[in-house]
Amino acid sequence: MQQPQAIIFDLDGVLTDTSEYHYRAWKHLADDEKIPFTREENDAHLRDVGRRESLEYLIRDRQYSEQQMQEMMGRKNRYYQQCIRSMTSADVAPGGRDLLQEIRQRGIKTAIASSSKNSLTVLEHLGLIPLFDGIADGWCVVNGKPAPDIFVYAAGMVGVHTPDCLGIEDAAAGVEAIKAAGMRAIGIGPRERFHGADAVLPELSNLRLAQLLDAR
Repeated sequence: MQQPQAIIFDLDGVLTDTSEYHYRAWKHLADDEKIPFTREENDAHLRDVGRRESLEYLIRDRQYSEQQMQEMMGRKNRYYQQCIRSMTSADVAPGGRDLLQEIRQRGIKTAIASSSKNSLTVLEHLGLIPLFDGIADGWCVVNGKPAPDIFVYAAGMVGVHTPDCLGIEDAAAGVEAIKAAGMRAIGIGPRERFHGADAVLPELSNLRLAQLLDAR
């Protein structure tokens, strides 16, 4: 592909794997509430989905007041924050730091577009904040993925028109958001997960920029 002016990354499941921590936190909450919840459900329905939408899936037809839902979302977040306190620079995907440095050396802007409201904390633990020109997280927009808002916002942060951006995601909803924003999309994960991606790679680990740009 033609060299983009900006590459915008999702965080969880792409540059680091916090998906396990999210699963553990939702599982802890589900166990608290005596709601059956499996890892398979988590992977199929909660991957890169906002906190409220995830909770609505978890409780389904069970009746809770808004106050109770707010409390449960806060409780899940506390469980998650307890998990991520142990993260270090060793939790960056193998070769991820080198890839970001190579991208910047080529004069390409870098940004994060993550639904998580804990993205800054995770990036700080990983030591990656200096390698990004913009960080858009769950606090920045009202409409989460698959709405394009967070990718549009991230592109605006780095001053690049969306058609000149490449978005990288590990979730189908994220790829949908990238395409809705008018960007080229690369899915990270099994090919069957993505229907609208321009290219799919099994993982980001140890990739060079040329491999990223030549992905099909």
